[in-house]
Amino acid sequence: MTTGELSYEVLVLDGVPRAGGQTLPTGEGIVSSPLAVTLVKGVEDAVLVDAPYTYGQVDRVRTWIEDSGRRLRHVYITHAHGDHWLGLAELLSTFPDVSVHATAGTLKRMEHEGTAGREALWDRIFPGLVPPSPVLAEAVPESGFELEGHRFVPIELGHTDTDDTTALWVPSLGLLVAGDSVYNGVHQYVLESSAEGFDSWFAALDTLEALAPRHVVAGHKAPGADDDPATIGQTRAYLRDARDLLSRVRAPEEYYNEMLRRYPLRINPGPVWYGAVGLLGPTTRPSAAHS
Repeated sequence: MTTGELSYEVLVLDGVPRAGGQTLPTGEGIVSSPLAVTLVKGVEDAVLVDAPYTYGQVDRVRTWIEDSGRRLRHVYITHAHGDHWLGLAELLSTFPDVSVHATAGTLKRMEHEGTAGREALWDRIFPGLVPPSPVLAEAVPESGFELEGHRFVPIELGHTDTDDTTALWVPSLGLLVAGDSVYNGVHQYVLESSAEGFDSWFAALDTLEALAPRHVVAGHKAPGADDDPATIGQTRAYLRDARDLLSRVRAPEEYYNEMLRRYPLRINPGPVWYGAVGLLGPTTRPSAAHS
C-alpha cells in the first residue's frame, strides 16, 4: 500500500583528473565526466541509483543521504562501468541493511570490472583514490522492487555506451534514471560502440522514449542541467553525428575538432579525444576509460 508520495534529488559530482598518460590535443589533462547519482525519496526511506567511485565522492554522497533525513533501503546499479559503483562498499559501511540490486547481465560484468578491469584501468588512472570494491549486488527480480508501495522497474537496454546496460523506471513519478544510455550536456563516450553498438543504442533510446517519462536523469550531466526528456533526442542526435563522422574521417584530430565545433556547449571533451584515438588512431587501442 502506498504510504506517501515520492520525490527525487540528483547530486552531480565533479569529474576527477586522471593521473598522467594521455592528454587532450591542447596538452591539457583529461578529467572524468561529472557523475550524477539519484536519490528517490519516500516518506521515511530512500533508493539510491548508482554510486560514486572515489573516497572523496563517497564522503559527499554519504553526507547527502544523511542530510535527506531518509533511511537508505535500496541501491540500484544501472550498468557495470566502475565509475557507477566501485565505491559502493565504502558507502554502505555507513548504512546497514541495504538491498543492492542489478540485473544478471550487469552483475556478470561487474565481477570483471571490479577485478581485472579495475587493475587494468581504475587503479592506474586514479591511483589510491578508489576504495575496495567487492560486488555486493544481487540479481533484481524482473518485476523490480518496491519502496513504500511504489514500484521500481529495471529496463534492459543491451548495448548503449557499454554492454548489458539498464535504466530504472519509477512509474509513479514519471522518473527515468537512465544511467549512461542518456547524456545531458556532456560529451558522450562511444569508444565501445561498433556499428552494431550504435544500432543497439538507438533502439534503447526508442525504448526509453516510449515510456513517455516526465523526468530523465542522465548518468553524466552538466551541473545545473534540467532533467528534461528532450535529452533522449539530444543523445540520439549526438550519436548520429558521431557515427557519421567516424564513417568518413580518418584522423582522430578531424573527428575531435568537428564534434567540438558541432557541440560547443557540451562539457568534458576527454571522451571525444580518447574515443577518436581508440577508434581511428594507432592499431594499439588505449584502454577504455569511459569516465
